[in-house]
Amino acid sequence: MSSLTESSAWKSLSAHAADFLQPDFHLAALMRSQPARFSSFSVRQGDLLLDYSKNFVDDRTLPLLLDLAEERQLPAAIAAMFRGDEINNTEHRPALHVALRQPAANSAHPEVAETLERMRSFVDEVRSGKWTGHTGKPIKSVINIGIGGSDLGPVMVSDALAEFADNKLDVRFVSNVDPVHLQRSLNKLDAEATLFIVASKSFTTLETHQNASAARRWFLSNCNDEEAIAQHFVAITTNLEAAADFGIPQENLFPMWDWVGGRYSLWSAIGLPIALGLGMEHFERLLAGAHAMDEHFRTQPLSENMPVLMALLTVWYTTFFDAHSTAVVPYSQALDKFPTYLQQLYMESLGKRVDQEGQPVSTGTGEAMWGTAGTNGQHSYFQLFHQGTQFIPVDFIAVAQSGADDNHEAHQHLLANCLSQSLALMEGTPDESDPHKYIPGNRPSNTLVLPQLDPYHLGSLIALYEHKVYAQSVLWGINAFDQWGVELGKKLSKTLFSALQAQTAPDDLDSSSRGLISTIKQWQMNA
Repeated sequence: MSSLTESSAWKSLSAHAADFLQPDFHLAALMRSQPARFSSFSVRQGDLLLDYSKNFVDDRTLPLLLDLAEERQLPAAIAAMFRGDEINNTEHRPALHVALRQPAANSAHPEVAETLERMRSFVDEVRSGKWTGHTGKPIKSVINIGIGGSDLGPVMVSDALAEFADNKLDVRFVSNVDPVHLQRSLNKLDAEATLFIVASKSFTTLETHQNASAARRWFLSNCNDEEAIAQHFVAITTNLEAAADFGIPQENLFPMWDWVGGRYSLWSAIGLPIALGLGMEHFERLLAGAHAMDEHFRTQPLSENMPVLMALLTVWYTTFFDAHSTAVVPYSQALDKFPTYLQQLYMESLGKRVDQEGQPVSTGTGEAMWGTAGTNGQHSYFQLFHQGTQFIPVDFIAVAQSGADDNHEAHQHLLANCLSQSLALMEGTPDESDPHKYIPGNRPSNTLVLPQLDPYHLGSLIALYEHKVYAQSVLWGINAFDQWGVELGKKLSKTLFSALQAQTAPDDLDSSSRGLISTIKQWQMNA
């Protein structure tokens, strides 16, 4: 394969981008000149709609972008992922999160179906009250202890689908090693009716290990019976020995596999807190929605492939229009944590400076991902969109049907705000005599519309962004499934922890670290 920037499609796109940078170009004028533009530049997957008509795309752009996808062998890369090829080349393993949501009848991974069945049995026992604590009390509270992919996905899904929970269980999440997080989560809980899930592949992740150990001490301070741990702790891990030393018996362990990265793992046993809170049937609908998007990504031609089109637009903007970030703004309070979830998916996957062969990349890769729920964001950072100097493409997400029982008028206001913001970004204002009031418009955006926010459609939405990220990585020629940069800070933290514990900081530390440690220790002594 030729170098990305030397490919013919890349050179054609580079020349074509200049058309959209001319002083007389305006996105609103392009929209008015093409009455059928919505039909030409929108695509559906089931009843999920992507409108990408408010983008710097005309009849010449899309064929050129599709040429780039072909030149970068994107169809072959998609097939390779679903086939189970070793696409994570630095860790020498496949990336088979799609296997986690494949129907059991068609699965080539019986261990996945077996784990789902174990989850189903466990969830039924806990939710029905058959699984009790050591004193016979049914479980009323669940604390999930994890971090990163073992936390962000389950937290986001549980929050987004809270209306589907029946409140049989109070499910809480602890991730931060800051002891305040665990302390607040344990507040007013009955140890005899509390179940802990320790989610850690290695069972040695610093934050999770610290929190799990503190939770164990809290539990034993309330019951003083080591054997009782077996009825109050389960784990999702591959480190059976460490889990056994902790006091968790093998029958309380659920597996993780090295072919599933943490940020793609909510579909596995890592999703156990989702299933406990919502019920297994809703968790399985989440899987079904993701599988539907998998099939769309696997089978649809590139020109009608939703994740591919979104990936091509992002590469188009980051490279030729100097976009350094993307905002995702869901007009749904239930999806408030969705942008936070996407931050890990995007920036851990695409924050790479070398290509698959270890050579420096020839273009920018990745982008900062951020956002919050609308309409809150309109009263916070939208000013930057409308009159700032940065070029920031926006993904708007709208849900047609409200999750609230009444107040249809408020939901219509919510949707009107979503549609008006994408329109305002495109249109801007007419020439104003006052330059302070002038809004240039000509800012691109996508709008995704879901009929309703339920487990099936949320599953499709999450998988859409997963596949978008993979497609971007293929176009850039980078590995979306490793995260070596995360490891350095972990390694250095051990050195600095030792320095904080010592009476004086070691001489080989830099002056900044020594000064900070000295100040912190002084203030700790004076507390």
